[in-house]
Amino acid sequence: MIKTKRVYEPYSPQDGQRILIDRLWPRGLSKENAKIDLWLKDIPPSTELRAWFNHDPKKWSEFQKRYIRELDNNEEATKVLRAKIKSGIITLVYAAKDEQHNNAVVLAEYFKK
Repeated sequence: MIKTKRVYEPYSPQDGQRILIDRLWPRGLSKENAKIDLWLKDIPPSTELRAWFNHDPKKWSEFQKRYIRELDNNEEATKVLRAKIKSGIITLVYAAKDEQHNNAVVLAEYFKK
């Protein structure tokens, strides 16, 4: 099972393994409070794609397509995440404020296929 959650939300035992999927560490959050089991720095969207998207919901559909193309070409990082998914419940944690338009949403859908 794959869940998504903002990294600033409180930890819950129901989270399973908490995997940070952002390239940068979340601002103002200690590693102790984040309770991150794994930090996948190589699975977020490229810097160029992130800058282009700029959390604009009007670009959401195109962002998803472009990010999926990047994931299709990122075998190493997707292999690691796929193995974690097979091992039990995981929660993809992210720092974005928009809970509907972010890379965790795309990743969760991508791995449900």
